[in-house]
Amino acid sequence: MNVSVRSCFEAVKLIVYLFPSQEEEERHDIEEFYELGRELGRGEFGVTYLCTDKTTGEVFACKSISKKKLRTRVDIDDVRREVEIMRHLPKHPNIVSLKDTYEDDHAVHLVMELCEGGELFDRIVARGHYTERAAAAVIRTIAEVIQPENFLFANKKETAPLKAIDFGLSVFFKPGERFNEIVGSPYYMAPEVLKRNYGPEVDVWSAGVILYILLCGVPPFWAVLFENAWITVMYGLQRDPWPKVSDRAKDLVKKMLNPDPKKRLTAQEVLDHPWIQNAKSAPNVSLGESVRARLKQFSMMNKLKNGL
Repeated sequence: MNVSVRSCFEAVKLIVYLFPSQEEEERHDIEEFYELGRELGRGEFGVTYLCTDKTTGEVFACKSISKKKLRTRVDIDDVRREVEIMRHLPKHPNIVSLKDTYEDDHAVHLVMELCEGGELFDRIVARGHYTERAAAAVIRTIAEVIQPENFLFANKKETAPLKAIDFGLSVFFKPGERFNEIVGSPYYMAPEVLKRNYGPEVDVWSAGVILYILLCGVPPFWAVLFENAWITVMYGLQRDPWPKVSDRAKDLVKKMLNPDPKKRLTAQEVLDHPWIQNAKSAPNVSLGESVRARLKQFSMMNKLKNGL
């Protein structure tokens, strides 16, 4: 149901003042505490800027969510949930940390850890030598599904940790709970999402799609034709560059992309899979220039699509 801009402004006031220990009068003017710099990125609801703490000189990223773009109750709930989730997440080397939240008449501002190492696929393309072992290390980090554009490296060092940065479509869930909202990118969407009856198994499917792309440079499904999905995966694993990929890696891909969620691996089973457990001994031979070229093309196509 659509709501007026005014009612949106009133409702959105509840977004960041979720915790009574934070006084409202301290949460209005972000520019009193931070200097906002250049634009880092742009999304559906707002813009992310470089920001500097005026007291300490530390640099962060500030995600400013425009209230004018929060046109429905669903939009408002999505932003509120994102803040809640980020506040509840434990400190983890692979999860970006939320430092502070501010709100004024025009926007909600989330001040968070700055990641300057670039997106996952871009970083892989930039490497001159990309191997199955590197892919295994990445998938081990991605314990829950978030599409690869929502992962950034903390810095440009080769050993930089990969961090999850966006929780806009995330939800809290209880064991056995089912969901019916269609969300996410079609490339990474599990078959049961379209049937509006799904649980955490969709995370494994999406991570399986990421693994498929990491190993061959293109997604397994260019169109949403799930009734033929299993045939597509099985056929695709016989073509270049799959003959170069180990049997263990291919076994994991097939088990993560099983269209039957009851037969699909769980997240823990993915982590327990021999290919993941022995990631350091996975083949360290280049997957080939063709994989990097296809990955670069796919990444550029995604950026173009997201910019439209």
